[in-house]
Amino acid sequence: MKKFVNDPKQYVPEMLTGIALANPTTLRYVPEYNLIMRADAPSDKKVSIIQGSGSGHEPAHVMIVGRGMLDAACPGDVFAAPPMDYVLETTKLLATPMGVLHIVNNYTGDRMAFDMGKEMAEAEGIRIETVIVDDDVSVKDSTWTVGRRGVAGNFFVIKAVGAASEQGADLDHLVDLAKRVNSVTRSMGMALTSGTVPAAGRPNFELGDDEMEMGVGIHGEPGRRREKLASANAIIDELLEAVASDLPFKSGDNVALMINGLGGTPISELYILYGRAHQQLEARGIKVQRNYVGSYCTSLDMAGCSLTLVRLDDDLVKLLDAPAEVAVRIF
Repeated sequence: MKKFVNDPKQYVPEMLTGIALANPTTLRYVPEYNLIMRADAPSDKKVSIIQGSGSGHEPAHVMIVGRGMLDAACPGDVFAAPPMDYVLETTKLLATPMGVLHIVNNYTGDRMAFDMGKEMAEAEGIRIETVIVDDDVSVKDSTWTVGRRGVAGNFFVIKAVGAASEQGADLDHLVDLAKRVNSVTRSMGMALTSGTVPAAGRPNFELGDDEMEMGVGIHGEPGRRREKLASANAIIDELLEAVASDLPFKSGDNVALMINGLGGTPISELYILYGRAHQQLEARGIKVQRNYVGSYCTSLDMAGCSLTLVRLDDDLVKLLDAPAEVAVRIF
């Protein structure tokens, strides 16, 4: 393993320290809780938007804290849910009279941590609502989930509610909005190689030189099947068919198309995949109204990609186009 690592146990704290030092006027770092929060938060004029999940998926979620996106993120260790006390203390620090919204990707550890943190914070009089993101069509259940996994589609939920929160939307409205965006968002990913967790020092799983994993999870969970490596067009055609047929998306729809890199895929290759996906959607009579190409939700250094489609309406387009300021400028 060749990585820029000192002590693997300090991998996450050192990363968070770097993020904070690079953004001294906009972000605040609270080491006790792995907490990255807006320097101007909380605000009595808006609902606070919080997410946690494991580290290793950057820029999700600690690098998208800022105006128009998350107000705070409290990740756990690499691929590990945050401890309950991280969620509790983050919620208390970010509490406002308008309330707090927890956005939780559908993994068992994340849900347990946020459920317990929510219960304890509510006992102290804080109003909290929770929305579960489950956009992955690959598999219904996996090792860490009950139901579909939450993956790169999470970004669209955050962007929409972050923008609406800046505009003063109340907590009930944000919950309804988040559920609506999640309901029209579908994703699927695949891997060419495994990611390598610093503390383990070895790949999460083994793939032969001529193999790929279709439907892989962002922690390296098994997908639909393992098979021989195919061409870029064949890969994106399968991902698109799985995603488009699930909602289903149909002729006349306007969509946002995201081609997300899983950490080890060159941007040039992502654009090869995007070009094919765009052309195939056009052939189906589906218009790509907004596009996103890059690494949004990764799996450390995994070579691979995911495809996300979001059915758009005029209100959602306005929210996606609203200003946002984060450490990594991806929207």
